[in-house]
Amino acid sequence: MAEPLKAMYNESFLRAFTNIVKKAYPAFDGEAFVQLTLRAGWDTLELKGRMHRISESLGAMLPKPYESALDILEAISDECRGFPYLFFPDFVEMHGLEHWDRSIAALEKFTRLSSAEFAVRPFIMRDQTRMMAQMEAWSHHSDEHVRRLASEGCRPRLPWADALPALKKDPTPIWSILDTLKEDPSEYVRRSVANNLNDISKDHPEKVLAWAQANKGTSEKTDWIIRHGCRGLLRAAEPEVMALFGIVAQPEIQVTEWKVTPLTINIGESVQFRYELRVPEGEAIKLRVELAVFFPRTTGKYYRKLFKLSEKVVLGGSTLQGGRGFSFADLSTRRHYPGNHRMVLVVNGQEVASTEVMLEGKSTADEGTLEGGPDR
Repeated sequence: MAEPLKAMYNESFLRAFTNIVKKAYPAFDGEAFVQLTLRAGWDTLELKGRMHRISESLGAMLPKPYESALDILEAISDECRGFPYLFFPDFVEMHGLEHWDRSIAALEKFTRLSSAEFAVRPFIMRDQTRMMAQMEAWSHHSDEHVRRLASEGCRPRLPWADALPALKKDPTPIWSILDTLKEDPSEYVRRSVANNLNDISKDHPEKVLAWAQANKGTSEKTDWIIRHGCRGLLRAAEPEVMALFGIVAQPEIQVTEWKVTPLTINIGESVQFRYELRVPEGEAIKLRVELAVFFPRTTGKYYRKLFKLSEKVVLGGSTLQGGRGFSFADLSTRRHYPGNHRMVLVVNGQEVASTEVMLEGKSTADEGTLEGGPDR
């Protein structure tokens, strides 16, 4: 099994980092910093817990006041780029909530080097009006990383972050940011806009549909955002959303083949499935074909996960064929349990054929594995 991401924060990393800090602050006690960070409980901390511990130790070992410590981190930040240095904005989140202007300037700098999407959220919760005005200003920034932060940081349900209850309840402050970024030249930014829309759709599907209807067709970039942002609503087969993309119920579709083999396997193995659909004579129709799998939980209940197989326009009187393998191996985001797993062929939101597969054996995943992960 692959080494967990948290393992990148180890003694070697910390000692290398102390050498960078000493370039800007020669009096830095690197040994004390390392020992304080690796003190009791370190081995039990997960990724964000380790980031918080590093931020906490930096707060103890860098000079006071806060602004002086931040001067040092900013001075070395160009040497500290990428995901491992998310503890720079985390340091601001932990120690800088009472120093608004200085902290916001630091987050704007640090987000270009790693990402401040998690660190801005306590500021939103502290003063939403003030912080959302800042996010609006960032949406016009020349740097794509800062523009992305404007959208990503205010996602109501950002994975691995605390939710923003006020924005879940009323996403009104977000719309102006999404309007600004809906034709952004950066795919990096547009993907964040789509993910923000998908977040909003979980609480306010009607508002996302209205936004999609109002903006669809304005540009290829915006259309891509709408399609990706409405993916959750498409999976839920919301009729108005399906119709927006030319997908309507097709009860006259015939399933001429649906085969899953084998029907009994062990956890970690795969099945193969094939399908064939016949379209009636007449006009061409758009078919969205998905595989729905119902996975049992330890509670005895089931959860449903959809996997897109195909989406294309099919001529009247013709057939659409497809198939592939499906693995029941444990993943970092999904753990499998023994029992019946229902595999369902879904066409334009309608279940048209199903088969049950018996899964046997014992899960090989770590106890901490999740049954659902982030959708970025």
